Amino acid sequence: MYAYTEFDRHAVRQRAAQYRDQLQRHLRGELGGEEFRPLRLQNGWYVQRYAPMLRVAVPYGEIRSDQLRVLARIAREYDRPDAALWQRAQDTQDAIDAARPAPRLVHGVGHFTTRQNVQFNWIPLERSADVMDLLAEVDMHGIQTSGNCIRNITTDALAGIAPDEVADPRPWAEIMRQWSTWHPEFAYLPRKFKIAITGAQEDRAAIGWHDVGLRLLRDAQGEVGFQVQAGGGMGRTPIIGTVLREFLPAHEILNYLEALVRTYNLWGRRDNLYKARIKILVKAEGARFTQEVEAQYQRILAQGGAHRITAAEFDRVQRHFAPPALVCNRSDADQKMARILRAAAEDDVEFSRWIQRNVHAHANPDLRAVTLSFKRLGQAPGDASADQLDAAADLVQRYSSGEARVTHEQNLLLPWVPCDQLPELWREARRLGLARPNIGLLSDLIACPGGDYCALANARSLPLAAEVLERYQDLDELDDLGPIDLHLSGCINSCGHHHSGHIGILGVDKDGQEWYQITLGGSDGSRLSGAPQPGKVIGPSFAAAEVLQAIEAILGVYVQLRQPDERFIDALRRIGHEPFRAAAHQVRHITARVAVES
Repeated sequence: MYAYTEFDRHAVRQRAAQYRDQLQRHLRGELGGEEFRPLRLQNGWYVQRYAPMLRVAVPYGEIRSDQLRVLARIAREYDRPDAALWQRAQDTQDAIDAARPAPRLVHGVGHFTTRQNVQFNWIPLERSADVMDLLAEVDMHGIQTSGNCIRNITTDALAGIAPDEVADPRPWAEIMRQWSTWHPEFAYLPRKFKIAITGAQEDRAAIGWHDVGLRLLRDAQGEVGFQVQAGGGMGRTPIIGTVLREFLPAHEILNYLEALVRTYNLWGRRDNLYKARIKILVKAEGARFTQEVEAQYQRILAQGGAHRITAAEFDRVQRHFAPPALVCNRSDADQKMARILRAAAEDDVEFSRWIQRNVHAHANPDLRAVTLSFKRLGQAPGDASADQLDAAADLVQRYSSGEARVTHEQNLLLPWVPCDQLPELWREARRLGLARPNIGLLSDLIACPGGDYCALANARSLPLAAEVLERYQDLDELDDLGPIDLHLSGCINSCGHHHSGHIGILGVDKDGQEWYQITLGGSDGSRLSGAPQPGKVIGPSFAAAEVLQAIEAILGVYVQLRQPDERFIDALRRIGHEPFRAAAHQVRHITARVAVES
């Protein structure tokens, strides 16, 4: 993975020192709240429902074991509200719906996000500069996590190791990070701007759902280039990105991005928050937008193409991503796994399930990639306690050359595991509660923090997530249901990516009450789900107490009508939405009564 240079370290430490000065002036009353707001946002600090929230950048998801340990320290020592605030927050949450007790608020945890970052929800603002100093010690910060800038660039968690990869996207993502981090022209865009890259034949980075989606390709001569999409996004208006270029030579990508983002910066709506995203501009302008991007691009080339990536520069960055020199004792590995599998057949089937669900093929046949599951009963999806972060750091150091990946699905992936170490890793991960063999299944759900923490949310996501995790614990039932993407968002901002879920849940507000819209048939663009598309709403919103029953009814139709070995998403598309909609409608009891009374 990329190792920060002295320039990088100096810049991050300088930013931390600058933030400390800004914070102190704010606390002394010399810098007002509105003046301080953009300064804290550019360092990853929000003010959420009850307390400040820090979003830590993890560029394209890559993270070291020592960085995980610092995150553990932050969770343990700093993510701690004062007693009065904590009690007030919990009392407020308890009063939302007395009839449906929800999971208690928690502190002392880090939260893996769908953009491969890490969040903390309870760090007091007066301690925030100390946290930034700690992060800087291990080359971490909150830059590009917040505000109307080019956000943290994401990619496939299997980048650089996937067997179906055309080219490793990580060097390109790093070059784009360096280009965009301090870009003076794009510091204050009309709205936030997100870029995703995939280098594989299968799109595991959901590029169609991003402001800019990039796919690495090779032409007939073997030259590497990018297919460039723009204008994708979720939110109030879910739109799939439009292809602007089928093939752009890879060394010109920064020049083309410069033209694309410049066009958006010049033409994007700043007078209407709901129409400010590039997706609205691309949809409204159509071919005119593409023509303007091309015109800007030609102007840049005519002026010398200042951001053309030279072979020497690419090689400099690519050297950081050389794989570790690891070997696997195949004979020993086979013997170890055979012994475990024999034992599993007699006693515990979890190992074989773990191999099937959590262990992934690798470009190096001697290695495997392994996902640690952070989806389990009693814990919000993607949450990791201080002890879990420390334990994960130990596993990463011992079994994955000190390197891990935060995944889009809010888990942690170890990319460099020798195959003969899989049995030992499994035993350790299971002891720590991180080996749940549910990756890709219903309980491996995505959920945003929702109304428990987020000031923008209309409803809570985490109580519903807890209900699903409690209901669907049985591994036999989960295996029988097969792969299902369940995504939950607490508001239309779609941080839980509900639009792309096979089953999507969206929290909506009606007269101060929590209601939930259900969508079916969404896709992120992966091989399982097919071409990216938004799910379809199946009818009026459901009351919170009806959502789990609706999910059960939908899955009941699937079990009843599926063909042998047919997956949920395939059955849904074959059968059509109506039987699933009708079944969900039948479980209405609160919303049905409201409809009659009104």
